Amino acid sequence: MEFDEQPRMRVLTPPECLLLLAESSVGRLGLSIGALPVILPVNFVLTEAGIVFRTVHGTKLDAAARNAVVAFEVDRFEVDGSAGWSVLVRGIASEITDPSALANMRARELTPWAQDGRADHYVRVGTDEITGRRFG
Repeated sequence: MEFDEQPRMRVLTPPECLLLLAESSVGRLGLSIGALPVILPVNFVLTEAGIVFRTVHGTKLDAAARNAVVAFEVDRFEVDGSAGWSVLVRGIASEITDPSALANMRARELTPWAQDGRADHYVRVGTDEITGRRFG
């Protein structure tokens, strides 16, 4: 790509963003720890209620326990930077505690990022605000 060339950018609609999220399994959760930003990778599934991932006690579960507003990002791109897409979700993180919702999530294939078997908490991120763009 020449220096002065600009990749063509297109804003994605929320339904297009949801389709891309549904086809993905790894994303990054952005939240604050002591007023400092942190970004953590998670395996996830998109459900009717939002983005769901498994976790252990700690940072991500603490954010869910206080219903923190978080960011969640998923993207794909060509190694040479010629094309790709990015979806950003901002929503409230909350732990799933309802017994029937938990049973439903446990029946799904959702492998936690750290596969040591201790990630027995499920966190949902609402998809209240979703934006995306595609380039190339």
